[in-house]
Amino acid sequence: MAKSTKGQNYFHGAAILTAGVIIMKILGAIYKIPLGNILGDEGYSMFMGAYSIYFIFFTLATAGLPVALSRLIAESDAHGRVKNEEKTFRVARWTFFIIGMIFALIMFLFPNWLASEYLENPDAALSVKAMAPAILLVCIVSAYRGYCQGNGNMIPTTVDEVLEVLFKVISGLILSYLIIKSTGSLPLGSAGAILGVSIGSVVSLGYMIVYKRRNYNVLSGPYTGAHAADDTPDDDETVDSTKKIVHDILTIGIPIAFGACIMALLNSVDSKLCMNRLQSAAGFTYKEAKVLYGVYGKGQTLFNLPAAFITPLTISIVPAISGALARKDGNSAAKVSEDSLRISAVVSLPMSVGLAVLSAPIFTVLFPNSHDAGPGLLSIMGIASFFVCLVLMENAILQASGREKLTMVTMITGGVVKIVVNWFLVANRSINIYGAPVGTLVSYFVMATMNYIFMCTTLDHRPRLFRAFAGPLAASLIMGACAWAVYGIAARLIGTGGRIGGLVCMVLAIGIAAVVYLIAAIVLRTITNEDMKLIPGGEKIGKLLHMK
Repeated sequence: MAKSTKGQNYFHGAAILTAGVIIMKILGAIYKIPLGNILGDEGYSMFMGAYSIYFIFFTLATAGLPVALSRLIAESDAHGRVKNEEKTFRVARWTFFIIGMIFALIMFLFPNWLASEYLENPDAALSVKAMAPAILLVCIVSAYRGYCQGNGNMIPTTVDEVLEVLFKVISGLILSYLIIKSTGSLPLGSAGAILGVSIGSVVSLGYMIVYKRRNYNVLSGPYTGAHAADDTPDDDETVDSTKKIVHDILTIGIPIAFGACIMALLNSVDSKLCMNRLQSAAGFTYKEAKVLYGVYGKGQTLFNLPAAFITPLTISIVPAISGALARKDGNSAAKVSEDSLRISAVVSLPMSVGLAVLSAPIFTVLFPNSHDAGPGLLSIMGIASFFVCLVLMENAILQASGREKLTMVTMITGGVVKIVVNWFLVANRSINIYGAPVGTLVSYFVMATMNYIFMCTTLDHRPRLFRAFAGPLAASLIMGACAWAVYGIAARLIGTGGRIGGLVCMVLAIGIAAVVYLIAAIVLRTITNEDMKLIPGGEKIGKLLHMK
C-alpha cells in the first residue's frame, strides 16, 4: 500500500511538472502567433533563422552543464560537504560565464557570416547579433538553476522559467510592434522581438540571484545533507580544487549536452538547407524563399506542441522502469513500458489527428494573410508530431534500460535521413517547402522504427505496440471524423468569411471532438481508472465517469 501511494505521489509530481510546461508553452504560443502576424512570413523567416542558431547554443548551455552541476551539488550535499558545495557553485558560475561569453562573442562578432553563409538569410544578421546577450545571461542563470536542483528544490527553476517566458512575451511583442510601426523595417522588427529574449533573461537572472541569497546564503542555507541548516560547517572540511571541479562539470556535462544538441544542430542545418535549395535548385528568389521558409516556421510552432505534453511523462517513467529492473522485476518493467507508450498515444494521437484534419481553419485563424502553403504544411507536420512523441517515449524506455547509446544512433540516423530527403524534395519546384515537413515525417518514422527494433533485440520487456496503440488510434480516428464533419456543418451554417466566423467554427469543432474522443476512449477502455489515479484528483473523476 505504501509503495502504491509513493508511486502515485511521484506521478502527481509529474502531473504538476506537466502543468508548468503547459503554462510555458501557452505563453510561447502567445508570443509566436501574434509575432508571426506582426512580422509576416518574410520577417518571421529572419526570426526563425536567428533562433535556430541561438537554440544550438542554448541547448549546449542548458541541457548538460546544469545537470552536471546538480549532480556534483547533490553529492556534496549528501556527504555534508557544505564548503565544497558552495565552492562548486562559485566555480561553476565562472565556468558558465566564460562559456556563455564565448557563445555570445561568436554571435555578436560574426552575425553576418552566420546569417549569410550558414543560414543563407543575410537579413537575419541583426537578429543573430541581438541574441548575443541572451545566451550569456542564460548560461549564468543555468548555474543558479543547477545549484537549486542539486539541493532537491525545483520550485525556483519553475518560477524562473515562467518569469523568463512572460517577460520575453511582453517585451518582445511590444518592441517588434513599435519598431515595425515606426520604421517598417522587418530586420529591425525581428531583432526587436529577439531582444525580448534578453530582457526576459535579465529578469530571470535577477530572480535567481535574489532567491539564492534569501534561501541559500553562503554556508547557511537549508542544506539537506549531513549538515542541517543551523549546523556550523566543519572548519577542517576539505574542498575540491578548482581544476577538479571544472573537470568534473565538463566530463559529465559535455556528453549530455552533445546528445541533446544533435537535433538542435540538425534543425539549424535544415534551416540553411531549405533556404539554399529553394533558391539554388528550385529557382525561387531570395524573397520568395524567405516567405516559404517563414510560413513553414509558423507551422512548427504548432507542430512542437504535442511533444511538450509528452516530455514530463518521459521524466516520470525512467525511474519507474529503472527501479523495476533493479529489483529484477521484468514484468513490471514491461507493464510500465507498454503503459507509457499507450498513455503517450492517448495524449499525442488526438492532437496529431486534430492538427491534420483541422489544419486549414487552425492556420487561417491563427496566422491570417499567410502564404497558401501553410495549411498543407501543418497537415503533414500534424502527422509527424505523433512520431516525434513516440520517439521521445521510446528514447526514455531505452535510457531507463541502460541502452542510452542506442538512442544517439537513432537520432543521428534520423537526422541524416531528414537532410537527404529535404535535399531532393525541397529542390523540386513543384514540391518546394512541402519537402521539409515530409523530411521530418520520414526521419522520425525511421527513428521510431529503429528504436522499436532496438527494444525488441536488446530488452526482455519489449512492449506490444498493437495493445498500446489500437485503442488510442481508433478513438482518435473517430474524433477526427467528428471534427471534420462538425467543422464542415458549422462552416455552412455560420460561414467562415471573416476571422471571427472561422474561429467560432474551429472552436466548436474542437470542443465537440474533444468530448467525442473522451467518450470513445472510455468506451474502448483506452483510458482506465488506473490511469486516472496517476493525476491529482483523477480517481474521483474516474468514479464520476464510472470508469473501470
